Amino acid sequence: MKKQIWGFAATVALAAMAAVPASAHRQWMLPSSTVLSGDDVWVTVDAAVSNDLFYFEHQPLRLDAVHAWAPDGSDVAIENKATGRYRSTFDVHLTQKGTYRIASVSDSLMGSYDLNGKTERLPRGTTTANLAEKLPAGATNVRTAEANNRNEIFVTVGEPTTTLFKPTGKGIEMVPVTHPNDLFAGEAATFQFLLDGKPAADLAVTVIPGGIRYRDQLGQIDLKTDVEGKVAVNWSEPGMYWMNVTTPHAERQAGDAPPPVARRASYVTTLEVMAP
Repeated sequence: MKKQIWGFAATVALAAMAAVPASAHRQWMLPSSTVLSGDDVWVTVDAAVSNDLFYFEHQPLRLDAVHAWAPDGSDVAIENKATGRYRSTFDVHLTQKGTYRIASVSDSLMGSYDLNGKTERLPRGTTTANLAEKLPAGATNVRTAEANNRNEIFVTVGEPTTTLFKPTGKGIEMVPVTHPNDLFAGEAATFQFLLDGKPAADLAVTVIPGGIRYRDQLGQIDLKTDVEGKVAVNWSEPGMYWMNVTTPHAERQAGDAPPPVARRASYVTTLEVMAP
């Protein structure tokens, strides 16, 4: 039987798939340093999901999908991994000069289908590539929602390099006009964001300085990418900043047909802004 795929109409299903849910819980990775020098150095990374940025009080970030790449593109081992009640931590040995990428990337497909008069959920591990084989014979009214989530940080030994910024063409990715390890308070930085390999306009960009547990105002900056997918950020003071970039929520009027596949993409990074 031919299976028709329709987008989820329920906004709650979409919200559950976003990297940053409607609540204040935010996922992040925090490196012990983003700019280092020397021939044999290490960086330690804390990783968690929390209300207060860079403070451990909700749950750890799972490390299953975390990988690291050296400036030449080779894989680097994630060492000394540990996951506790509120945070995870790991080390990366930096033996090359240049910029390293440390990232957790996930692609998922959630959804449901009708079978024998009952609504069933798609099994865990379903992707767009294996959807047909995951559906049982006779399944109808298939509804799916795709999510692509990227959480990454960059660490540089010596001079910054850009070899690791070649896009994969999947989800939201950052192309630095300003290098993410070359940021200074009082200076504007420009980043370009791609969606599936193409410059994406009107992506929502949220920037929040760390340390919100110790101040009354959140200090959140809300921006949008321009027609070239670019956004300029002005750093008011040095420190660690959390940046989140997401696809916009589609607005539908009553009676509008749902899209073929509902889709969400999210990008998260932690940036260190130096004193001038």
